[in-house]
Amino acid sequence: MKEKTNIRELFSSAAERNTFLKICAPMVRYSKLEFRSLVRTYGTDLAFTSMIMADSFCKSEKARLNEFTTHKDDTPLVAQFAANNTIDFLSASEMVFPYVDGVDLNCGCPQRWAMAEGYGSALLNTPELIADMLGTVRRNMPSSFSVSVKVRLLSSTNQKRTIDMCRQLEATGITFLTVHGRTAPEMTKVPVHREALQEIKQSIAIPMVANGDIFTLDDAEQMYSQTKCDGIMAARGILSNPALFSGHKSTPVECVKRWLNICQQADTDITYQCMHHHFSFMTESLLTKRLRLELNNLSKEKQNVFEFIRAHLPIDSVVDDVSLQDYPEKLSCSYNDQIYRQRAAEQGAKNGSTVADGCAYDPEASDGNFFRSKRAELDDDVAEDVDGVAFMDGGSLLFDE
Repeated sequence: MKEKTNIRELFSSAAERNTFLKICAPMVRYSKLEFRSLVRTYGTDLAFTSMIMADSFCKSEKARLNEFTTHKDDTPLVAQFAANNTIDFLSASEMVFPYVDGVDLNCGCPQRWAMAEGYGSALLNTPELIADMLGTVRRNMPSSFSVSVKVRLLSSTNQKRTIDMCRQLEATGITFLTVHGRTAPEMTKVPVHREALQEIKQSIAIPMVANGDIFTLDDAEQMYSQTKCDGIMAARGILSNPALFSGHKSTPVECVKRWLNICQQADTDITYQCMHHHFSFMTESLLTKRLRLELNNLSKEKQNVFEFIRAHLPIDSVVDDVSLQDYPEKLSCSYNDQIYRQRAAEQGAKNGSTVADGCAYDPEASDGNFFRSKRAELDDDVAEDVDGVAFMDGGSLLFDE
């Protein structure tokens, strides 16, 4: 079991220092161990895993190996799950418990596929179910272990329903909650409703994390100043600039160098797709349009990307004070799925069905809308509302910002 970090104490410590926790959001494909290691060197206080499908995690060893990796220095860490029933959320939480400092329930994803299956934002229509899932996990976990939830606004104008829901979830004993400052149908071109976040914060006693439209440290500090929230979560902003929370306005070259070093040391532990996408995001401000297009269309060999980066950025001339030579090895995680299978069998017997092995969920099945949108920006003939950043809020397969 990894050494634990008490996340509740992190919030208390930040409050005593009149500041906020700086948090890297859960992003499918991108909040992997290697990226978490990078952002931790630039002021990130707390990192989330990618959103993990709880049923897949419970049923499939292959899914567990693909979706969750960690090492001894990967803390504080929250594993975020998408679940639509208590058995899956509780079982997945128990299985990952030895390796994380908390678990989080995703109730913010506005994807049509997720909502059709009762995941993400669809759960906002059934706060009693959310409360049951959170309360059950809270009762079955040590009090020092964090249990949290990420939600969206239920209305952009009247916050009574959202506040009532947040109070209902607070009553389950959760450690903190994250609120994205838009409703599920609103896209990223709609500014975050900061007044709503402020109103919600004033209505609950537990720590609240604010999420949405955080692209610089100044954005985070303004959000904190206006809402008095306890934490700030960044997604798109930290993907484009992993050094965001350290005050850099755009990605410094040293950050690209660190990412290159991490990827070389990780070797086969990181996929070409993940490695390449991160380079594309973080070099957007460092490369010309022509070079960005060339980078995005390189043949799928890691060495080609490494050589391209070294050829077009002054990587070797940059002095980096942070040594990543001793990048920790991954932990060998083991999971006992017997309790889950027993619960699922009992539930299946009640419903007259059985639990199928394996899972169809494949987070690597496509490039994802965010990467495609970055490529589309390089093509003047592509309309902004087709796979563009404007669709990130309602059409992305990556995360619910």
